[in-house]
Amino acid sequence: MIWIAPSEKDPNNEALEKRLWAAADQLRANSGLTSQQYSQPVLGLIFLRFAEVRFSARRGDLEKAASSSRRGSRVDEPSAYHAEGVLYLSPNARFDYLLALPEGEAVGKALSDAMRDTEKNNPSLAGVLPKTYEIFNITWRMIDQPTI
Repeated sequence: MIWIAPSEKDPNNEALEKRLWAAADQLRANSGLTSQQYSQPVLGLIFLRFAEVRFSARRGDLEKAASSSRRGSRVDEPSAYHAEGVLYLSPNARFDYLLALPEGEAVGKALSDAMRDTEKNNPSLAGVLPKTYEIFNITWRMIDQPTI
């Protein structure tokens, strides 16, 4: 199979691209991190978002099956997700949970914990996911301190 780039720009992709560049500009200007330092956490968030989209679709299928089955629900069984090639995400490893964290919360620690939980529930990922997101907590704390 050969992939051929579309001849015209997709307006949805163009809008997403602008938002991503604007977010990168904000990180460069306000975080004190270099692009190399913030790229890893950003890619981690993109990974969790992708995993959650697939997880949510599978969860919906399992919930439908549970309502019409006498066997009981398999909604919270990681093996029910793995059987379809989907990563199981615990509640605190889901993108929506991370997105809803309060502003003062230690987001870096929450993201590292989410990666640890994802590895724990998906043995094929053991030792693979980065868990060094605490750099965000330290950097944001330094930025919030008044300068003398």
